[in-house]
Amino acid sequence: MIFKKATVSDLTEMQEMYIETIQWVCKSDYNSLQINAWISGLNNTQRWVKVIYEQFVLLAIADNKIVGYGTLKDGNYIDLFCVHKDFQRQGIADKIFSQLEIEARKEHSKVITADVSITAKSFFEKKGFIIKAEQKNIRLGVELMNYKMEKELQ
Repeated sequence: MIFKKATVSDLTEMQEMYIETIQWVCKSDYNSLQINAWISGLNNTQRWVKVIYEQFVLLAIADNKIVGYGTLKDGNYIDLFCVHKDFQRQGIADKIFSQLEIEARKEHSKVITADVSITAKSFFEKKGFIIKAEQKNIRLGVELMNYKMEKELQ
């Protein structure tokens, strides 16, 4: 596995992986209406292009395929974090997170934050994050629960 920074040419593959992963990995925590509302965010192509240009976007690549990615906005906010549905529980999330944390330290951040799904909450807790708030977001008229979490960097 190698790591590289994302470019706009990676966007379609990133988005396809995002959809497949949410539909598969999150189905025990969110119902189909919630999942469809969640992935509707992909329709905002401008937001995704902005992520590529303005955030630190790290891709994990195996066999010329994106198997995971994480983004760091403003040096302290994990905006997107996703590991391919077929590559779960192989340490990829740990490696991506470690690189994001290193980048946050380079940016002299004291705290790293994320808005975390029910599905990802336990991973972030294991990484030292604490829940600051439970959030109920409305997207397309559907309520999606997640958590505002943060970790102090030593």
